[in-house]
Amino acid sequence: MSIDKIVLAFAGTVVLVTALVALFTPYTWVLWLTAFVGANMLQAAFTGVCPLAMILKKMGVKPGVAFG
Repeated sequence: MSIDKIVLAFAGTVVLVTALVALFTPYTWVLWLTAFVGANMLQAAFTGVCPLAMILKKMGVKPGVAFG
């Protein structure tokens, strides 16, 4: 998998898990994590800087198109 696909899969997983936790438990504070992931995705779209992508690149994961 390329960095791009891993970043998208990780972000999607975090959003889905936190949404489900907020829906089925009284812990609505986890929606702050959902908001953080969304804000990070938005800033990455404009700046091309993603902390997870930088970590994956240092680990030697194959670069993708968006995060090289």
